[in-house]
Parts: sequence; C-alpha cells; structure tokens
Amino acid sequence: MNCYCGNTKHYKNCCEVFHLNNGQTETAEQLMRSRYSAFVLANGDYLMQTHHKSTRPTSQKKAIVKWAKSVEWIKLEVQDTTKGLVNDKEGTVTFNAYFYENGKVDIIHEKSAFIKQNNKWYYLGYAKN
Repeated sequence: MNCYCGNTKHYKNCCEVFHLNNGQTETAEQLMRSRYSAFVLANGDYLMQTHHKSTRPTSQKKAIVKWAKSVEWIKLEVQDTTKGLVNDKEGTVTFNAYFYENGKVDIIHEKSAFIKQNNKWYYLGYAKN
C-alpha cells in the first residue's frame, strides 16, 4: 500500500520514518505530508511536536485527535510549494486534503506556512498571502 500522504512509497519507508524520528524532515513539504499522515492515523503527539511552539494548540490536542478519528481521510493533493527546501529557513505548501464526514466529501484547502529552527522544520499555521 502506498503511503497515506500520496507518495508511491510504502508508509514504513515514507512518513513512518518521520513519525519515528520526531519530524526530522529535510523539507517543508515532507513535514506537511507527514503531518497529513499523522492526521490519518490520529497521531496527536506528532501533530503537537511538529507544530511550532508559538502557535501550537496544545489545549486542543484531544479535540483534534477526536476529529481526526471521526472522519475518513481520502487523499492529499499538494498544489504548490514555495521555498521550504533543505537550505531555506521558511516555506509554504498549498494543498487540498479530502475527507469524508457526515455523509459527504469535504476538502481542507490551505496554504500552510513552515519555519525552520535549529535545523528542524515546524508547521507555523496558515500562510498570509
């Protein structure tokens, strides 16, 4: 089976690597994809540890996990990336995450901002256009 994030690799050779190494990704897109897989698996610990401390919704962890478990994740489509490469300190990833909830398909469309600190990428939140 291909990884939840849409890559053709198996989960074990893709996002699981990042889930086990505390989110030590090379690029912002890798982090975003691994976070999508964490939503599919309702891995709240990973979602919190890869969310930048300045915007981390620690008090919402239980609610996020409960919601992630309540929907059926369909697929992830990465639409665009800006910066976010190995030598960058910031970047954005625009994506659509499709899921099934309450009898209908819904989509999360987001342009996410990422920041690299101490050689580690973190999700910052919605990017300002």
